Amino acid sequence: MIYPIVAYGDPVLRTKAKDIPLDSPELEKLIEDMFETMYHAHGVGLAAPQIGKSIRLFVIDSNPFMDEDEKDQGVKKAFINPTILEESGEEWGFDEGCLSIPGVREEVWRLERIKIKYYDLQGNEYIEEFDDVTARVIQHEYDHIEGILFTDHLSALKKRLIKGKLTKITKGDVDADYRMKFAGLSKR
Repeated sequence: MIYPIVAYGDPVLRTKAKDIPLDSPELEKLIEDMFETMYHAHGVGLAAPQIGKSIRLFVIDSNPFMDEDEKDQGVKKAFINPTILEESGEEWGFDEGCLSIPGVREEVWRLERIKIKYYDLQGNEYIEEFDDVTARVIQHEYDHIEGILFTDHLSALKKRLIKGKLTKITKGDVDADYRMKFAGLSKR
């Protein structure tokens, strides 16, 4: 099932998500649906709050960012109840966008490596390290379950420059090639 993407301005995007029970019967189907929704919208990551569910779950597939000779280095994975344990390395800038904020892309600076604890569908706990683009995608999606958007990382000047675009998104005045859900408006 393809979910509509929750647009900027919906309170669910600003709410710190809650853990999801690992034995939740709908979890496997939800993860499948999230991957399907993400691919339909041409994304590389999708967090549960972006489909209106305030739970600590996100999916990523960093393969589209990999060069042809790096294809085996991309990561496709679901992260259940994740916690970033450590961020390290040099800060580097990258032009980020977000399915919940279509038409807005800005340079965001993040540390190059992370160590994260998460669970899989079988309830197994993992602690893994990721770097470069995969770490960035994870950091972006992790921010979503913390109620943080990539625009929060921008300077005051950049925020002022994009304010008009963000206001238009909250009113449903946006072009996206996927279905969206706007707070206080009917589905589009």
